[in-house]
Amino acid sequence: MKFIYPAVFRKEESGKYKAFFPNLECCYAEGDTLDDAIENANAAAYDWIYAELMEFDGELPSVSDESDLALEEGDIVRNISVNIRFTDGWDE
Repeated sequence: MKFIYPAVFRKEESGKYKAFFPNLECCYAEGDTLDDAIENANAAAYDWIYAELMEFDGELPSVSDESDLALEEGDIVRNISVNIRFTDGWDE
């Protein structure tokens, strides 16, 4: 199943990028470059969504539209796509 949530990437004074998901509470990532931060955000979103699905029986938050986000100047928004396979009883 595919899940897509927007992530907001913000460049810090140190030059690193920090990311947060407005819809995924306490889901954050960072990276030395924007590409690193995007990759780390994908992993963070996967972990967050997987944990929510396992603990709360599929109760995920709704997805915000980019126009509804409170953005600061210079913020970069990317939709992060996460694929999770549900395979009960199947070992790889």
